[in-house]
Amino acid sequence: MMSHIYETHCLEWNGITIEVRYCQNWLGYYRETYGYHLVHLEIETIDPKRAPLPITETGYRSLFTRPNEIEAAGGPVAFVQAALDEAAKDQSWLDRESAARQMTLF
Repeated sequence: MMSHIYETHCLEWNGITIEVRYCQNWLGYYRETYGYHLVHLEIETIDPKRAPLPITETGYRSLFTRPNEIEAAGGPVAFVQAALDEAAKDQSWLDRESAARQMTLF
C-alpha cells in the first residue's frame, strides 16, 4: 500500500486563511497506465473554519488533476490563487459577497 506524501501550504485570500495540501503522486500505478502522475489537491479554509469560497460552498475541496496544470500555474498555491480569483468573478459569488456585507431585514 502506498502512503501519500503531502506538502502543506497556507494562502491568505480576501481575509480568509486557506490550507492547501498537495500530493504530487497520489496513485502510484497511474503513471504506468496514463503516462503522468495523478496529482491531488485539498483546499480547506481554516480561519474562519470552513468558510465558503467561490470554488466551494463548504470550505473544503478535493481536486485531482495533471501535474502540468499545477506547474503551468506556478505551483499549488499559485494554482489555487488563480482558481479563486477566476471563480470570484462569477456573478453568483459577487451576489453572495454583496449580501454578506449588507444587513438584511428578512
